Amino acid sequence: MTNHTSRRNVLRGLGAATALTVAGCTDSTDAGNGANSEESTDTGGDAEITAAWVFNSEVGDLGWSWAHNEGRKAVASEYDWLETRFTEAVAPEESEQVFRQYADSGVDIIFGCTFGYQDPMATVAEEYPDVYFEHNTGYTTLENMGRFMGRIYEARYLAGQAAGLVSETDTLGYVAAFPIPEVVRGINAYTLGAASVNDAVSTKVRWTNTWFDPPSESEAASALLDEDVDVMAQHQDSPAALTEAADAGIWATGYDAPMGEQAGEHYLTSPIWHWEEFYGPTVEAVRDDEWEADAYWQGLESGICSIDDWGPDVSQDVRDEVAATRAEIVEGSLDIWAGTEFEGESDEFLFQEMSSYVESVDGEVPS
Repeated sequence: MTNHTSRRNVLRGLGAATALTVAGCTDSTDAGNGANSEESTDTGGDAEITAAWVFNSEVGDLGWSWAHNEGRKAVASEYDWLETRFTEAVAPEESEQVFRQYADSGVDIIFGCTFGYQDPMATVAEEYPDVYFEHNTGYTTLENMGRFMGRIYEARYLAGQAAGLVSETDTLGYVAAFPIPEVVRGINAYTLGAASVNDAVSTKVRWTNTWFDPPSESEAASALLDEDVDVMAQHQDSPAALTEAADAGIWATGYDAPMGEQAGEHYLTSPIWHWEEFYGPTVEAVRDDEWEADAYWQGLESGICSIDDWGPDVSQDVRDEVAATRAEIVEGSLDIWAGTEFEGESDEFLFQEMSSYVESVDGEVPS
């Protein structure tokens, strides 16, 4: 895409005035319309590449957007030739305008960080063939629009194994967001990890149909506590389920971010993201005019995901067993889907079609 370089240089020459029109420069208190934009101060005014991020929630929520913003900050700090901007709390129905404003401002690459941005981003990408776009969690690619995700289910498996090792009631609780393949995949992996060390274990699931609603998450966790669960997991953007578990005195695992502070002595670990492992090579490729649209989906071996540090009361035996399992996954000797109905399924199926539970999960996935 050779035209990208010339367009980039022309727009950069127009100066900063154009950039002031982007939605990210709105008042940070107006979260519903896309709050807060930040430009890296590490470039010294000599940025060669400008990258923009669009988030569906506030970056301070200790969840999904927080993790992505940590990745943005890491690359902003790493590269003195990179300028970064972001807009937070953008609803999918508002995202097309934000993408278009960033594209108009001369940004080189735009990252959209939630599934609901897929179609709006594709619309804008077709209008701006000389701007690069990356969509997170989706399945659409264009010549100038790639997609990226990580095999966080591998880290979920490890967290589940720890849960299976510490559970005394053989009953795990899982507060889940939406019944989409991404979430179902995580529930299944977590349960398989637990079942690998405890063949009597089962997982009970409560759905909130929200990504960020602490009261609903607390309510779902409370309902699970009534069913004798003694380890709590979650797939939302807040630590509400962990806090509920800690208050009840049971173990808990989080998601997205380190959540040991919320769970205290009852903390096991959390599957967490290291998005800079994708963002770094991607902005380097843009700078070197080597960017190509692809479908990134790497796992533990790439560093894109991991489990958090262990909680203070997790035994050495648990740590050692999980570490051994992690090594097997990384070296490729352990297929976590082996022996299940999903053994041998394609990446396409695992990524966007998984819609049923493994045997040890109670109930059925809602339609």
